Amino acid sequence: MKATYDAAGDVVVVTGGARGIGAGLSRAVAAAGGTAVVLDVVEPEAAGPGIEHVAVDVSDRSAVLAAVAAVAERHGRIDGLVAGAAVQPRVDLVETSEETWRRAIDVNLNGVVWSCQAVLPAMTQAKRGSIVLFSSGLANFGRAQAAAYAATKGAMVPFAKSLAAEVADRRVRVNVIFPGVIDTPQFQAANPTGPERAHWAATTGIGQPDDVTGSLMFLLSDACTMTGSILTRDRAYSQEDL
Repeated sequence: MKATYDAAGDVVVVTGGARGIGAGLSRAVAAAGGTAVVLDVVEPEAAGPGIEHVAVDVSDRSAVLAAVAAVAERHGRIDGLVAGAAVQPRVDLVETSEETWRRAIDVNLNGVVWSCQAVLPAMTQAKRGSIVLFSSGLANFGRAQAAAYAATKGAMVPFAKSLAAEVADRRVRVNVIFPGVIDTPQFQAANPTGPERAHWAATTGIGQPDDVTGSLMFLLSDACTMTGSILTRDRAYSQEDL
């Protein structure tokens, strides 16, 4: 069975979409006839018709609100938000600086909140919209030197379920995806070549960014009627795998 999606006229905001999973999704949205608006501090690797870029640091609430308001004004609609912007510091907790800790909270958690606040006015007015947030297997199992990342990703499920209940009567859906171990630039930085990377390859396997695209397109589509739900590509991690 093959799935195809028609995104003609749809506008999807993708935070952190310059690289990795977000870039793959942007290409898929554009190929399906929609417009992907990438909010990222760096230029996106995906470019061409149907892909726009706005330089925004998602930790800056006023900048996010202004950027998304401009998108809504320019296109007259916002149909989807995929909140993928994140940082993943790898450091022992005792050595974690206040700046590093606050940066993880500001991007991974506050950035999601600001992005949701920004898109909801257009979605609720249209009584149509889909928001997708990212969590991680580390939120369930933890990992040495990943306390900041795991803590912020652990917040995604209760946040999404609460927001889903809040906006359900306005026909806006909010779901969470656990993408699994994916070979993104962020993963590469946190898991450099060597024994650690070999461990992931031999246990859980390492996927490619485009492996997540189909799941995201489904969650954004009208075919997905669920909300407050979790879609996981994580395999059955054991503590030994982590």
